[in-house]
Amino acid sequence: ADEIGYPVMIKASAGGGGKGMRIAHSTSEVAEGFNLAKAEAKASFGDDRVFVEKFIVDPRHIEIQVLGDKHGNVIYLGERECSIQRRNQKVIEEAPSPLLDEATRRKMGEQAVALAKAVNYDSAGTVEFVAGQDKSFYFLEMNTRLQVEHPVTELVTGIDLVEQMIRVAAGEKLGIAQKDVTLTGWAVESRLYAEDPFRNFLPSIGRLVKYRPPAEASKDGITIRNDTGVQEGGEISIHYDPMIAKPVTHAPPRAAAIEAQATAPDS
Repeated sequence: ADEIGYPVMIKASAGGGGKGMRIAHSTSEVAEGFNLAKAEAKASFGDDRVFVEKFIVDPRHIEIQVLGDKHGNVIYLGERECSIQRRNQKVIEEAPSPLLDEATRRKMGEQAVALAKAVNYDSAGTVEFVAGQDKSFYFLEMNTRLQVEHPVTELVTGIDLVEQMIRVAAGEKLGIAQKDVTLTGWAVESRLYAEDPFRNFLPSIGRLVKYRPPAEASKDGITIRNDTGVQEGGEISIHYDPMIAKPVTHAPPRAAAIEAQATAPDS
């Protein structure tokens, strides 16, 4: 920690969801936070190993979508920004990121592809980075799966990630080269949760009395998509994630995609 400079983050190796994390601003805080992080990691994940990384002040959460096949081909499909979070859980995601320029996007994408190739990765996956306001970036983790926010990437690239995953699993070569990937317009996704704002937004279970999802449509350059798994009158169960829908909008300018989140008509 002294070598990389303060502040630093002590983080559970097997962690997720913000558990087993401590921020330290000095040597003494490292000593205290190290033991607390180890204890929390052991209790939460059965693994008390931790690591120390640079803590970025005013950070941005940027992730690169990668897609690989079983023949050694890997491409990146631009980035998503997921900086708006609550309790270390993403709430709003968008593509592309307002922070990045083309040069930084390319550097992050090439790093993500290099990582995927190093482990012979195939299928869709996400390499996550913490980025500073100066566009410096640091590896955070890789999620070897499809992520909740994949629709924003699909809307700005026109590539169906689920279809590509199935084709890759069947042994097909990628039919898309890096030069074929272009980002068009702007996409925004909101995670709609069943939560209780009077109890610090804890999950709220029970019957879904009223559910009025937006009408899915593509008109006047604006696309409205709603990924959901619930229906009116259904039960929000304690056994599953409290997220009930993902309204996603796409438009040529970012402001229009944001506006469509608020004005999408009921279905």
